[in-house]
Amino acid sequence: METNATLFDFEQRSSESSYVDAIWRTHTHSEGTFMSVAEAHWGLVITNYQGKVTAHVRGPETKATPSPVPEDAEIFGIVFKLGTFMAHLPAMTLVDNPVVLPDASSDNTFWLNGSAWEMPEFENADTFINRLVRQGLIAHEPVVDAALQGQITDLSSRSVQRRFLRATGLTHGTVYQIERARHAMTLLSGGSSILDTVDLAGYADQSHLTRALKHFIGQTPSQIISIINRE
Repeated sequence: METNATLFDFEQRSSESSYVDAIWRTHTHSEGTFMSVAEAHWGLVITNYQGKVTAHVRGPETKATPSPVPEDAEIFGIVFKLGTFMAHLPAMTLVDNPVVLPDASSDNTFWLNGSAWEMPEFENADTFINRLVRQGLIAHEPVVDAALQGQITDLSSRSVQRRFLRATGLTHGTVYQIERARHAMTLLSGGSSILDTVDLAGYADQSHLTRALKHFIGQTPSQIISIINRE
């Protein structure tokens, strides 16, 4: 399996919208496969390959999966913040199950909630996001933010769990496990030792860290360190 740097360039920027975590784009150099790591957020991904532009909603992913990379494709995506959701596409139906948005009648358009939308681009993504908000197609569940910060005092645990699951498609525990594994990957990529990462990321021991990273990241701690050293 090739490294990301071998397969594509990657650029990311912030967004003006409070609903969005990041906006990114990439151009692929060659055909291959890379490991797509677990992700608690959902997003919209636009792919331009051989003159064909497609849009799909990529929901939360609860495990690492090998993903094919086509040669000479332009791909851009919008990553929405935890707690942002689309009422007409329930988050739970998107978990590990990306949805391709059907093409509309004209070029570079797709159907979303019964209306034709022009394909957004990296540069005008904020305009597209603002339109989604104005049309009421995306909303934000404040309970998610409060739960992640441990600040809920006026709701029962059952109510919090129900609203958290509705907005994210995942339980609070699953989100925590995914985010912890991604944090551990960042630590290892930044030069932390395996034992320091166990401590800093809050794992019980090295075996616990290894099991989590193999499931959520698709690589062992040693493999992550080896890849970074090669790059």
